[in-house]
Amino acid sequence: MAPYETDDAVDVAQEETPRAGRRKAARYAVPVAVVGVAAATIGLVPALAASGDPDLPRITAQQLIEKIAKSDVQQLSGTVRISTDLGLPSLGGLESSLASGAAKGSGDGSSADPQSKLTSLVSGTHTLRVAADGPQKQKLSLLESGSEYSLIHNGKDVWGYDSKSNEVHHGISADSGKDHRAEPPATPKDFADEALKSVDDTTSVTVDGTEQVAGRDAYKLLIKPRQSGTTVGAISIAVDAKTGMPLKFTLTPKSGGAAVLDAGFTQVSFARPDASAFAFTPPRGAKVTEEKQEKKGPEARQHAPRPGEFGQGLGGTAVLGKGWTSVATFDTGAKGGLPTGSKAGDLGGFLGSLGDKVSGKFGKGTVFSTRLVNALITDDGKVYAGMVTKDALVKAADTGK
Repeated sequence: MAPYETDDAVDVAQEETPRAGRRKAARYAVPVAVVGVAAATIGLVPALAASGDPDLPRITAQQLIEKIAKSDVQQLSGTVRISTDLGLPSLGGLESSLASGAAKGSGDGSSADPQSKLTSLVSGTHTLRVAADGPQKQKLSLLESGSEYSLIHNGKDVWGYDSKSNEVHHGISADSGKDHRAEPPATPKDFADEALKSVDDTTSVTVDGTEQVAGRDAYKLLIKPRQSGTTVGAISIAVDAKTGMPLKFTLTPKSGGAAVLDAGFTQVSFARPDASAFAFTPPRGAKVTEEKQEKKGPEARQHAPRPGEFGQGLGGTAVLGKGWTSVATFDTGAKGGLPTGSKAGDLGGFLGSLGDKVSGKFGKGTVFSTRLVNALITDDGKVYAGMVTKDALVKAADTGK
């Protein structure tokens, strides 16, 4: 496929990008802030699409970034397929249960709490149904074998329903007129938002031709880190040619092989969904858990970690370095290293299967590796984590020490 631009084009000088106009808040619309991308990182020279791809007007990366930012999709419905392959070892489902348990520890214990339920998206392949009708009505349903989990926002009410356990989680939104984002991110739009926030002078951005996604013509935006030491190879975002909304998001690791994350619409419509799609009444006999409101204040959201952030540190932690090789660090206060033996239980087996002992100026510790995110836990209780290599983590720990 012939690209719209080559990587050589990213060094072409250009003027600062103008700020996009004010738009309505919408759950599936890209924040206008992405137009603030450093101008020097984006190429200008367009080329023609290869034969067999949709024949679309020429566009530069800068123009495509602006098109995404100005997108104002208020209504949609569709099906999203999301596949995640972090390269975790097969532990009979233990890795998923540990992730769910960790999230549940920060929630209220209900199986319908989105903080715990949506963690299943961190591994395997899943099918989601999504719908939106403006900033006050959104629905996301996770289809499972013989059951379904739904997260519904309708006005001031936010409902989570797990049909398998017949449990309901209910929260009251103090900002019902604003957008409500699934946590962790679940749609191509969610992932694209986070990736675009990380675009700066450490990044190459080009237009890599065109394609069709869910029967719609789309441009392909290609994002590549310029820095060495990161585990990220490239990010491809298919952008709807008409609406500017991301339809597909693919992240491939620098190590090669299958995508670490591939999320894309298999079917999508921009017609207004029926109002009944957002109506919810707890089924008879369902266990209803009311959310504790103090957990959802602005400060809690500001400092809570955001899975899916690219090139960014975890919320509330110190960050070493910049761009795609930035490393988040914090002190757990736990001395003596990781738990081992019977004290560790299943967790010890899981960590042991991933761990790699390392040492440096910082002392000693263990690196836990996936195809994307790596973490170093030192024997004196400090944690260093990022989308960087093991050597980059050790170097960051030595510097941070």
